[in-house]
Amino acid sequence: MNQKKNVTIYTDGACSPNPGPGGYGVVLLYGEHRHEISEGFRQTTNNRMELLAPIKGLEALNQSCRVTLHSDSRYVVDGIEKGWAKRWRKKGWMRTKKNRAINPDLWARLLDLCEQHEVEFKWVRGHSGDPENERCDHLATEASRGPNLSVDDGYETPKSDPFNTRDSGP
Repeated sequence: MNQKKNVTIYTDGACSPNPGPGGYGVVLLYGEHRHEISEGFRQTTNNRMELLAPIKGLEALNQSCRVTLHSDSRYVVDGIEKGWAKRWRKKGWMRTKKNRAINPDLWARLLDLCEQHEVEFKWVRGHSGDPENERCDHLATEASRGPNLSVDDGYETPKSDPFNTRDSGP
């Protein structure tokens, strides 16, 4: 029987001002292996970067794994662990009868990846000295300040957002 590999992923997103230039940082750990990923965007929101970080971390895996994913974003951790995102998807990306879910493009991607892997989300307090969380924060911040920032199509391109629900951040 093929056992799944145990992988640990740390993630963080950054955006300053919010909305504005942003970035994400990811640290993947498997045994003695370490892989870091980051990317910056010219116009986005903090919540979009917090969501994109776990997406990019999970997309980097080349097979189905058992993943412990650490994030300092309650938005991300609670959205998955409390079942909010699944309910929003089931209700056509509506939070309530009148309020649409924000960032449905990213939530859909994250939910699909969570179905490919066994993912346990764990909240870690940001800026509290956790070395991997601090590293992700550094990667995200540096990426947001880099040259040649990418376009966040889900934020900048209205046609990509079928609900026209741009996230203005917390």
